[in-house]
Amino acid sequence: MKILKTSALAISLLALSSGCNDKEFLNVQPTGALSDDQLNTAANIEKQVIATYSQLGNDVYRAPYTSLWPYGNVRAGDAYKGGNGTADVDAFHFYETFTFNRVDVGNTDELWFLIYIGISRANDALRRLETINATAMPNKAIRQGEMRFLRGHFYFMLKELFKRVPYIDETIPTEQYASVSNVALSNDELWTKIADDFRFAVANLPDTQPEIGRANKSAAQAYLAKTLLFQAYVQSDNNAVTSVDQAKLQEVVTLTNQVIASGKYSLHSDFATNFLTAGDNGVESVFAIQFSRNDGTPKGRTDRGNALNYPMNPDYGCCGFHQPSQNLVNAFKTDAQGLPQFETFNNSDLSAPADFQTNTVDPRLDHSVGIPSHPYKYSPSFIFETSWLRDQNTYGVYMSMKENVLPSDPSFQKTPPFMSSSKNWTIIRYADVLLWKAEALIELNRPAEALPIVNQIRQRAQNSTARLKTTTGANISNYRIGQYSAGVWNQAYARQALRFERRLEFALEGQRFFDLVRWGIAADYLNTYFEKEKTKRQHLKDARFTRGRDEYLPIPLNQINFSKGLYQQNPGW
Repeated sequence: MKILKTSALAISLLALSSGCNDKEFLNVQPTGALSDDQLNTAANIEKQVIATYSQLGNDVYRAPYTSLWPYGNVRAGDAYKGGNGTADVDAFHFYETFTFNRVDVGNTDELWFLIYIGISRANDALRRLETINATAMPNKAIRQGEMRFLRGHFYFMLKELFKRVPYIDETIPTEQYASVSNVALSNDELWTKIADDFRFAVANLPDTQPEIGRANKSAAQAYLAKTLLFQAYVQSDNNAVTSVDQAKLQEVVTLTNQVIASGKYSLHSDFATNFLTAGDNGVESVFAIQFSRNDGTPKGRTDRGNALNYPMNPDYGCCGFHQPSQNLVNAFKTDAQGLPQFETFNNSDLSAPADFQTNTVDPRLDHSVGIPSHPYKYSPSFIFETSWLRDQNTYGVYMSMKENVLPSDPSFQKTPPFMSSSKNWTIIRYADVLLWKAEALIELNRPAEALPIVNQIRQRAQNSTARLKTTTGANISNYRIGQYSAGVWNQAYARQALRFERRLEFALEGQRFFDLVRWGIAADYLNTYFEKEKTKRQHLKDARFTRGRDEYLPIPLNQINFSKGLYQQNPGW
């Protein structure tokens, strides 16, 4: 690289130096810049790998992708936006109602941009890894596996959010990025590209890693299983599910069996452990985002994606977003056998404190939802009150809990005006792996093999009441949860039970909307939800899901403009 620095003094000296013909003094390295050769060392490549991991949690409250709560929970009818009315981060209101969503919403554009930063970092690390030999960097193949895993994760998020995105890997020169269309690959081809990243990771990652937080072989097998499960539900150009690929479902079973057989994972004995700092990197965590505080930085590397979601009481202070819907709370009701009320759960509301005693409920309700008069986050004397709510007239009286910690928790961090913590956010729980296997078995018409798996999840929930106590030691609510019997367990019933179980097990964890789209039932499900819920919540009066459009977010208008019209907008937008 050449650089020329000039000044009045330099020009004068050059004018006087008529006898100097040597220009070699111009060939110097620029101050404050590094060449590729300087960066392509083992030590510097390791830093780029870490930079890619860091992007897992580098989201912001207005465009969160850690938990995906505005897109996976609010759009699914499991939560209302919350906050101070519909104009408070109004993009989330647009997502919730669908009707008002637009192609020029800045939050959607920022979400796209932030996720592509993760892909860019992974690609940069992979390019540099390709330049170094295994002698200089003995763990080269492992680091390549990690970067392919992380790139697969970022692309998976983009795929479930936007469906049609430009696929750029480390082999494409930067100057050619502008020529890569978001429709260059078909829907199935894009899924296959994502799956290929995880296949490479499976082949190159070790069974265990010396450092907590790095992806291992089992995590790659699990994420590959998830990718193939989504790909198995074949979609038309208008987002309708047209068939289910049986071969891919069988591979899902094979992969989940491999994760199970590894012996590294199990369900926590208490469901609560998944959502406590003490449970970070425990036996149920297959892959998680690692956060930190007191790490030498001013405010720590904490969970900013969920920073809006704490109650408005003096111990916290802000901001009252992510409020569970009445429909979700009602879904935790159980019948005399302790089973979900598939068809009738929403006929009446759980509302008054007495309702949680006169009705029987699944214990996972009090693990997931902050309810007035109930202890908050497993602290019997820390009682959730309606005064903690920011706008109960609009959004009701419930608050999400899984992502939050107590103000006394060692991971808690105030980042005024927001709240945060260094508690991990788990991307894949072992319960996911089990229910992916169960789902694949059911769709393969092998429901009998899925029955003990679903009941295993329900048995754990039944045993998870030790932390759900009042100051007197009594249960907070009237818990009753039972297991399914083989007598009624045919494919149709098993499919209904599995889908309901996923809703209860992963409530408010950012997954529900993507499940509905994957199964091809989002339009019917959500319009039925709106029909009833809008009678209770005025902010939903104009909400409507448009089939063939609202399964995915629009391609941001800014991105289409940047591409000079190369990118094509999603159908219906």
